Amino acid sequence: MLLAIDTSAGSSVAVVTLGGEVLAERSSDDPMRHAEVIGTLIAGCLDDAGIEVTALTGLVAGMGPGPFTGLRIGIAASRSFGIGAGLPVHPVVSHDAIALDAYRSGSAAPDATLLVVTDARRRERYWTSYAGLDAACLPVRVQGPALAKPDELPTSESVRLDALVVPAGALGQVAAALLATDGAFAGEEPLYLRSPDVTMSAGAKRVTA
Repeated sequence: MLLAIDTSAGSSVAVVTLGGEVLAERSSDDPMRHAEVIGTLIAGCLDDAGIEVTALTGLVAGMGPGPFTGLRIGIAASRSFGIGAGLPVHPVVSHDAIALDAYRSGSAAPDATLLVVTDARRRERYWTSYAGLDAACLPVRVQGPALAKPDELPTSESVRLDALVVPAGALGQVAAALLATDGAFAGEEPLYLRSPDVTMSAGAKRVTA
């Protein structure tokens, strides 16, 4: 079983079997209280699923895109849990989970083009476009993840989905499908998609008397 964690938008946690069954899922769409709720969501999901930590075989970390402050909390929680439990951590693009949930729930037809949008703060949006599901029933990423102003988002006939929280159940399902098909996971680096505010010094500052 997999414990999936994402804090790229709101906060969400789920327990998912390697067969893709969601045994438990909890979430909060508050974009400001990731650190306060993530521990409670993890404990609650394990309790809802009726399993011990020893029953888990891996962690799934939502890698964004997402703002630095929130996104890193979920990734740190996944990696810390993985180290403590001696389990591997599987990185997944968070927008892939939103897209999979939309296709499977019927919010978008299986062959429809889909534009997933999440808040990037600073009056900007993260976006990724998809073109249906592949043979493994995973969303086909066409463009993105990318960052843009609201009026610079792609305009097309795509179904647009603005998400407040990433469904951790779908995040776990993406990971389970990738494991089953030996698919490619996301990279280890978080998808902040924005340059850091802090920059390296250009050299020692000159001090005068």
